[in-house]
Amino acid sequence: MAAPLPRASSSLLDPAALMSIRNLELRARTVVEGFWHGLHRSPYHGFSVEFTEYRPYTPGDDPRYLDWKLAGRTDRYFIKKFEDETNLRCYLLVDLSRSMSFGSQGYSKAEYARTLAATLGWFLSQQGDAIGLLTFDGAVREYLPARHRPGHLRQLMLALEKPAEGRATDLAAPLRRMVELVRKRGLVVLISDLLAPIDTFAGPLGLLTAGGHEVIVFQVLDPAEVNFDFTVAARFEDLETGRDVFLDPALARGNYQRRLGEHLNAVRETCQGLGITHVQLSSAQSLETVLFDFLKARADRGKVIRRRAPAA
Repeated sequence: MAAPLPRASSSLLDPAALMSIRNLELRARTVVEGFWHGLHRSPYHGFSVEFTEYRPYTPGDDPRYLDWKLAGRTDRYFIKKFEDETNLRCYLLVDLSRSMSFGSQGYSKAEYARTLAATLGWFLSQQGDAIGLLTFDGAVREYLPARHRPGHLRQLMLALEKPAEGRATDLAAPLRRMVELVRKRGLVVLISDLLAPIDTFAGPLGLLTAGGHEVIVFQVLDPAEVNFDFTVAARFEDLETGRDVFLDPALARGNYQRRLGEHLNAVRETCQGLGITHVQLSSAQSLETVLFDFLKARADRGKVIRRRAPAA
């Protein structure tokens, strides 16, 4: 198993600087190209070769497809992957509800989620994979079927840029909609803060996995939500309901963090029980490391994403 990339590095893109780029597609391209350059410079360069161009030889494989040059260099045996073994059908589910509009970093969780989805879409499209999209808040807002053809990536970027108008979050409806729409097995990537009761999304997530889909959940939280490092008593607005609550942070912090910790543990346990990869993210985290987490999660599950040089 590959070692994780360092979480702090002066070479990583600062998310605040990245969000200052107005064009979403340019943001995504910047992250992907920075990711590849980072791998080339880092001691983890071998990761991209081992997990994206080959798979280990197993007894019964046709020896005609062994890479003997690689075997001579590494004393390990690998089978070269073919195009049809690596093509993927991926759906990006992006939560744009009111709770996602919170942000303490100069940008919101929703903007971070959009950029992450755009980055994954750009990356996978460069691999020749079919990408679909579903955005939602209180209801399903935008839906694009998974395709790989000229102009489709641009449509996906435009759909991601559309503002959401709903208030409440309904995770069950978009997940059930995915079960109805997607018949062929593929990869479903859910990007959300998951600040909703567990029972509203556990069942629909289970239906996706029961249908043979691989599911990855990126749970995006703002640092201020996790640390609750407010210092002054103030009126806080519930972004989902619009209700105002007056709180003294010093008195509320302990109970808030305890309940948040219980919720996060329940989310992790639910995903683990369903065989779903769960990745908790800070909206202050470099998207290059998130892209690495995505690749590593798929490699750990025995899936392979091939590597190509980024487009000029």
